[in-house]
Amino acid sequence: MVKLSVQTPEGAYPIFVGAASLTALPHDLPGGICALVTNPTIAALHAPRVIAALRARGFTPTVIEIPEGEKFKTLATVSAVYDQLVDARLDRTSIIFALGGGVVGDLAGLVAATYLRGVPFVQLPTTLLAMVDASIGGKVAVDHPRGKNLIGAFKQPLAIVADTDTLATLPEAELRSGMAEVVKHGVIANAGLFEQIEIGNWKMDLADWLPRAMQVKVDIVSRDPFERGERAKLNLGHTFGHALEKLAHYEMRHGDAVAIGVVCAARLAARRGVCAPELIARLENVLRGIGLPTRVPRDLPAEAILAAMQTDKKRAHGRGAFILPRALGEVVIVDDVPREEIVATLEETR
Repeated sequence: MVKLSVQTPEGAYPIFVGAASLTALPHDLPGGICALVTNPTIAALHAPRVIAALRARGFTPTVIEIPEGEKFKTLATVSAVYDQLVDARLDRTSIIFALGGGVVGDLAGLVAATYLRGVPFVQLPTTLLAMVDASIGGKVAVDHPRGKNLIGAFKQPLAIVADTDTLATLPEAELRSGMAEVVKHGVIANAGLFEQIEIGNWKMDLADWLPRAMQVKVDIVSRDPFERGERAKLNLGHTFGHALEKLAHYEMRHGDAVAIGVVCAARLAARRGVCAPELIARLENVLRGIGLPTRVPRDLPAEAILAAMQTDKKRAHGRGAFILPRALGEVVIVDDVPREEIVATLEETR
């Protein structure tokens, strides 16, 4: 098992990455009444061994299942979870465990940040996307009809336990979706990681590159825990991607949207002279090799995508921010992109 450490203003918390780690939960947790928030699919696959591990640590767990899918990452679902926490008599010392992908982790984290003005929680990510991205860094949120992740908070977990055995139960499409964030991390800050994915067998090499991919985000969020500067780089591909997700009514996988968004960002960067055009081909080849999309859907008009970008939470002073690759392992943040360039980029990426 590999152990990473995330530094926060409140202190450090550990990330444990490895096989069978769900049955080896951290030994310094206090026990008592707790909640295990998950969804029905994940509960059937993994909840029994987590429950057994919790009981062995002196916990009395209440299992709370939320509906599966991004469209249920809402305040209405949060309210339903509150009701069950009250019924289970969780107090301020009780821990919420989030067992699942990014939707479960985001929603359970927001619940933990707000129930009784804040209770501790532990992330137990079961998807690749959640392991390399969503579970790390303490950003928790739910969606609003006008935009993705508009209602949220910063809430650091006590720990993250990423059991790589759970990835064997992932549908192929979900595993590939998570790879979009891995590629993104390589482009942002680790050219060697990108090149390993580019020339290697990404499935066979998972045990090697997974901690490296996670370390990219660990390093950035440790330096910028509240997204006041460098952490914005992690949004590479997301300004485009979140707009695509919204227009697809959240039926497009997040990783698929990010993959398209990364290609859009590279094309915009090349158009502005920020990166060499050759980078576009390398990105597209890697993403296609994984099985990810690289083209903006033709049924989504550029003007509609632009309108969806207007509610992006990363906007500041009325302007949207774009993270653009300069080279492998290096990105820049720009906020002076005229709409004509955005439209041209979208049309070029169809």
